[in-house]
Amino acid sequence: MNPARLWLVRHAQPLVAAGTCYGRLDLPADATATQAAAQRLAQALPTGATAHCSTLQRCEQLALSTQALRPDLTINRDDRLREMDFGAWEGRAWDHIGQRAIDAWSADFALHRPGGGDNLAELLARVAAALNDARRQARGGNDVVWFTHAGVARCVAWLLAHGERRMPRADEWPVPAPAWGAWEIHDLT
Repeated sequence: MNPARLWLVRHAQPLVAAGTCYGRLDLPADATATQAAAQRLAQALPTGATAHCSTLQRCEQLALSTQALRPDLTINRDDRLREMDFGAWEGRAWDHIGQRAIDAWSADFALHRPGGGDNLAELLARVAAALNDARRQARGGNDVVWFTHAGVARCVAWLLAHGERRMPRADEWPVPAPAWGAWEIHDLT
C-alpha cells in the first residue's frame, strides 16, 4: 500500500489589482484559469481522496469545478484552510500600508497582528490542527486534498520542516508555495 499524501491545491489567480493586500478578502478567481486548473487536477487526483476546501470563494470555485469533472470527489468546507486575515490592510495597496507598519510586523513576525487581523502563530496553529486531522483521515490509505491558499501551503511546508514549536522569523518567510491553480504533494506518514 502506498503512503497517503496531502495534495495542497492553490486557487487560480484572483480578480484583484496587482499589489493589493488580500487574505480573507473574499475575491473570485479567474473563471477560465479555474476551469483549466480543475481539468488538470481532475486527471491527476487518485480515486478515493478526501477533499476539503477553504470557505473563500476563490477556493470553492476550483473545488466545485474539479468536483463537476470528478463526481466521486466529496468536498468538505473547512474554515481552517482560509488565508490569513490582514484586518484593516485587506483590500489596500501594499504601497499605501506604509513601511512603518510593515517593519513592525517584520520585527515581531510570528506574533504581530498585521492590520489588526491574525498573527502567523494563529495561522500556524489552525493549519497544524487541520494537518493532524488530515493525518488521521489518511490512516485508511486514501489521499487528502486541500483546496486552499498560498499562506496555508507555506504553513504546511513550515510545519513539516520545523514542527509546531519553532516560530518563523521574517527573514525565513515566505517559504515556497504552489503557483496559481497548481499543487504540491506531501507525504502524510
